[in-house]
Amino acid sequence: MQAGSNSSAACQGSSCSQSKTAVHGLTGACGTVAGAVCAGDTAAGAVCAGHDPLIALDDVTLRYGDDVTALSHVNLAVASGERICVLGANGSGKSTLASVIAGLLAPDEGTVSLVGRTVCRDGQPDFEAYGHARRKIGLVFQNPDDQIVTSIVEEDVAFGPENLCLPPDEIGRRVERELARVAMGDYARSDPSRLSGGQKQRVAIAGALAMEPEVLVLDEPGALLDVRGRRGIMRVMAGLRAQGTTIIHITHFMEEALAADRVLVMDHGRIMFDGGPPEVFSHCDELLALGLELPFTARLSAELRVHGFDVPWTCDDEELREALAPQCACTRAGHASAAEADGLPQERVPSDQTGRTTTTGGAPQGNPACTVERVSYSYNDDGGRRALEDISFGVSRGSSVAIVGQTGSGKSTLVRLLCALEVPDAGRIVVDGIDTARKRDRRLLHGRIGYVMQHPERQLFAETVLEDVAYGPRNMGLSPDEVRARCARALELVGLTGREDASPFTLSGGQQRLCAIAGVLAMEPKVLVLDEPMAGLDPHGRAQLEQILSDVLAAGTTSIRVTHSMDDAAKADQVIVLAQARLLMRGTPEEVYAPTHEAELHRAGLGLPAATRWALALGLDAAPLTMSALVRELSRTRAVAARLGSGLSDAAEGGDEHGA
Repeated sequence: MQAGSNSSAACQGSSCSQSKTAVHGLTGACGTVAGAVCAGDTAAGAVCAGHDPLIALDDVTLRYGDDVTALSHVNLAVASGERICVLGANGSGKSTLASVIAGLLAPDEGTVSLVGRTVCRDGQPDFEAYGHARRKIGLVFQNPDDQIVTSIVEEDVAFGPENLCLPPDEIGRRVERELARVAMGDYARSDPSRLSGGQKQRVAIAGALAMEPEVLVLDEPGALLDVRGRRGIMRVMAGLRAQGTTIIHITHFMEEALAADRVLVMDHGRIMFDGGPPEVFSHCDELLALGLELPFTARLSAELRVHGFDVPWTCDDEELREALAPQCACTRAGHASAAEADGLPQERVPSDQTGRTTTTGGAPQGNPACTVERVSYSYNDDGGRRALEDISFGVSRGSSVAIVGQTGSGKSTLVRLLCALEVPDAGRIVVDGIDTARKRDRRLLHGRIGYVMQHPERQLFAETVLEDVAYGPRNMGLSPDEVRARCARALELVGLTGREDASPFTLSGGQQRLCAIAGVLAMEPKVLVLDEPMAGLDPHGRAQLEQILSDVLAAGTTSIRVTHSMDDAAKADQVIVLAQARLLMRGTPEEVYAPTHEAELHRAGLGLPAATRWALALGLDAAPLTMSALVRELSRTRAVAARLGSGLSDAAEGGDEHGA
C-alpha cells in the first residue's frame, strides 16, 4: 500500500475548455487516474523484475490552462493482463488519466509509454508512436454521446474495426459478436439517437470490444446501466481479463472495485492509495475524508461490530456470513414463534402470489399531483416499436416516487410524457389538474413541472451562475425582486451561495450539476421530475443531492425520480417498475421488494436492495430495506437465538437431573 501526499492544485471540472495538447485532434475531459503496480509487487509504480510494463507513466503532470492541474507528478506502471480499478471523487483526475492511457491526451511534463511504445518523452509527444499505440487501446467514455458517431447502431460498432482496415467479413463477424455480447443484437439497424442512455452505453462498449484491444479503458461504464447491465459488464471484464486483456476501470460503484487485482484511489491528481481491494478499503476514515464510501459488506461488518457482534471487519460476503451464522443460529419458525412470544414486532410484507403488485400502498389520496391513465407511446422512426404500452398509475401530492426498470424499458419516455414534452398516442396524463393533450393547456404547466434531465450540467449556457439560475424564473414573468429571492433560495439549497458571479463552466462537474438543478428549483415547481440525477456522481455528491431532494420533498414538492439504484428506490413512498414498455408492478417499497418478487425482479433485469438480499441470504424472516433495519433485525435474531439456546440448555440440564 502506498499513501501519497495531497496536491495543492485541484481539478476544477469535467468540461474544461482550455487548450491542451491533444492527440489526433481529440480533447479529453478533466479528471484522472494514477500509478499502478505489477500484481504481487508492493512498490507503487514498480513492475515485476525482468518484465517491462505494458503502460508506464513517469512523473506525468497535465494542466488545463494556467490554474487547473489535473494530473500532478503521476507515476504508473501497469503489467500486461492486470485489472485495475480507479476510485476518486468527482474532479480527482480519473478521466484525465483515462485519456492519457488511451492516447487521447499528451501531458505537459513527464514520459508516457503505451503498449511498448514511448509516445511522449519529457512532455514532447511522438504523434506517429501515438498512432500505432491507439490501434491497440479501446476506450469507453463516461457519456456514450461523446463517442457515438453514426446514425445506425451496427455501423457505429463497425467504425473502429473499419479504421483498423480489417476485411469486411471480419468486421461483420465482430459487430455481430459484440452486439450479442451486450444484448443489443435486436437494435443493430436502430438509430442510436433514439436509444436510451443505457442502450447507448452498451453500443459504445460493443464498439470498443470490436477492436479487440490489448488495453481496455472504461470510464464509468455502468453509470447509466441497470443492475443486469452492470453485472453483464462485470462478466465481460472478467472474461477479457481471463483472455489476457489489460483493463483500467474507473467507477463510483465501490462493490465493482472488489473484483480488481488492484485499486487506486485518486485525489487532486495524485495517487493516495494503491493496493489490493481489502487493503485499500481498510483505510475507512481516509476514504471517507476523500468523499468516498466503503462497499456494503465492509460498512455492514463495521456497523455490526459497533453493535457488539463478534465479526471481523471484512469486504468478503462469505466471510461475514460465516461469522454471523453461529451468533444468529435458529430456525425461521423458531425465530418467528419466539419473537412473537417475546412481543417483538415483526417486519412482514404483503405479497401477491401472481408476482404483479397493484396495491393501494402507493396510490394517490384525494387530489393527485399526477394521473397516468392507459398511456401508450411509440417512436415513429423505430419501426412502430412500443416505448410504453397501457401504463396507469397515480402520484399523491407531496409524495416521492421512484421509477425503476431495465435499460430501454421506457423510463425516460415516461418522464418526458409527464413533463408534457411528448403527447401519448393513447390514454391521458393529467398533471396538477391539467390534461397534457392540448397544446394551449400544456403552456399552463410551464413552471409547475421541473425537469432535471440526464447530465443536466449540459444545459448550462450563461456567462455566470446567477444568470443561468435566473433564466427560468425570468421567463415566468416574475418581478426582478422575486427572481433574485428565488435564485438566492435555490443557490443556498444546493450550496452554491457565493458563486453567483463565477462562470458555470469553471465549476467542478458535481457543482455544474448542482447549478443546473438550482435553475430548476428556482422555478419552484410543484412537481419535480428527475431522470437519473445521481448518475456519474461520487458518493459525497450523491449524499449531498439526496439531502437536497429530501429538503425539497419536505417543503411539499412532489418528487418523481428515475433511478437504477434499488437502494435509492427503497427510500421512496411509491415504486413503479417498468419492464418491456409495460407496468410490471407498483406499490410501496415493502410491497414491491417483497422476497416473493425476487425472481420476477431478476427476470426484469433488476434486483432487491442490498439489505434485503443479505436478509434472504441469512435466512431472516423480515425483509429490511436499509442497513440500519438489517442491523436491528440481526440484533433481534441474535437475542432470540440466545434465548432459544438458553432454553435448550436449561431443558437439557433438567433432563439430566431428572434422569439421575
